[in-house]
Amino acid sequence: MKTKILIEMRPAFDGYAGIPQETRLLFSMISKLDSFEVEGLLQGGGAHSNLSRGTPRKSASLFGKKKHPSRRYGTYSKVIISLKEKPYKSWVERIADYWKSRAESLALKGSLITNSKIKTTEFKSESFEDFIWRTIFAKTLPSSDFKRIVKANYKIFTVSWHGMHKAGLFSLNWWFHSIYPKVDLGDIDIFIAQTPYPARVSSRTKMVVRYHDTIPIFLPHTINDVSEHQATHLYALEGNVKSRAWFACVSEATRQDLLKLHPEVEDRAVTIHNIISPHYFKEETPFERVRGIIRSRIAAYDADTKEYDLFPKFFNLREQENFFKQNLFQKEFKYLLVVSTVEPRKNHSRAIAAWEILKEEVDPDLKLVIVGTLGWGFQTMVKQLRTWIDRGELFMLNKVPSPDLRVLYRHAAATVCPSVQEGFDFSGVEAMRSGGIALASDIPVHREIYEDAAEYFDPYSTGSTVDCLKRVLYSPDAEAIRARLEKRGDEISSRYLPDKIQPQWEAFLEKVKNSKN
Repeated sequence: MKTKILIEMRPAFDGYAGIPQETRLLFSMISKLDSFEVEGLLQGGGAHSNLSRGTPRKSASLFGKKKHPSRRYGTYSKVIISLKEKPYKSWVERIADYWKSRAESLALKGSLITNSKIKTTEFKSESFEDFIWRTIFAKTLPSSDFKRIVKANYKIFTVSWHGMHKAGLFSLNWWFHSIYPKVDLGDIDIFIAQTPYPARVSSRTKMVVRYHDTIPIFLPHTINDVSEHQATHLYALEGNVKSRAWFACVSEATRQDLLKLHPEVEDRAVTIHNIISPHYFKEETPFERVRGIIRSRIAAYDADTKEYDLFPKFFNLREQENFFKQNLFQKEFKYLLVVSTVEPRKNHSRAIAAWEILKEEVDPDLKLVIVGTLGWGFQTMVKQLRTWIDRGELFMLNKVPSPDLRVLYRHAAATVCPSVQEGFDFSGVEAMRSGGIALASDIPVHREIYEDAAEYFDPYSTGSTVDCLKRVLYSPDAEAIRARLEKRGDEISSRYLPDKIQPQWEAFLEKVKNSKN
């Protein structure tokens, strides 16, 4: 009999990289294993994003009859709608829904005392393949995976992930430690959560937490919604440890940080590195594609970023086109590439300061391309960049699909990874896989993941960053250094391909399944 695996898919509704990408790749990889049967868990993340209910597990009404097909498909359709807005309901359903939501909130808190369980409902993917593909997987997986990946079915929690967290934190008002709601996942053998999960599972099911980093604990000054983010991570993690969950850490550096907090999980915490997307491989492409990608992926075109003036203001379209011709299409240039969410921990300011010095001292034609969503704490930095943006020397891009990002990695003079802390850091590995080179901050996780395939600099020193860039790009030995980095990058990055990571997950899940915990 196959082992039944349930994977939390909430992060996969978000961006292109990081945890969303890892969630899609992990689901895809495990679903290929013959000994496992994989389903996804759909759940709203925000405070008011409760999903509509799916069909009961046995697909039967209160009177034991199967739902009429039109009602069954209508139920699934409402689940999809509830991801964006409240689905239309009759007045009877709306009244029932109102009292149900009130009751659910109370029930969540009450369940902590009564120990009652929250049950899942079902979502069958048949006839909803387009939704499954385009909403969850298309940002990361190749289209050749479509037919295989859309066959999997899903379970639904109507209560939100945020609501579960709030219930757990509520328990601190009357008890010494946090107590989280208990969930009934039916016949699921192993539940894989992304980040610490705000619930306890029944004894039938074993929980695995895909643990990405301890940043909310050790670098709370760099996160958004500071107090709530720190508390939800800290207490949910504590709850998972108490309920004897297993931990699959994305790097050994992350595992060691976890053991600082909870040394008692040493025997239940393993390191399995992240998987690199199949979109990244070495491909010979003309440099002209870089110009076109920058031209079309300017972040200012995104409605979410328009208010931040990430692009010069033009009086007319002709003036705008002349700007692109002058700065992108009529002269040769090199560029540095930084790929990450724009937030304080990513340390963009260090890379920018070093780039400015290089332009002044060595290479006035060197441009800077930043790819990533605007996160938090970026406003001051963005204002400082306006003069470079207006001069066509710095370009901020957003929502760059993987095939385009592969081209940017390949042609960049270097991909710079300046973070002060990371759980894994995909950008350096993706650059290496695409035939580019990476220069990285000298932090434990970069040393572990990139080894000698990167050149390192002090993340707190602009001088060190400048020296590293000069050594790799402009020194007499630059060509030899770049050749070495490309060769080692190809070797090191291959460790994170799915066929290398898959056996580690297979062995780990077998161990969890056979454990007595």
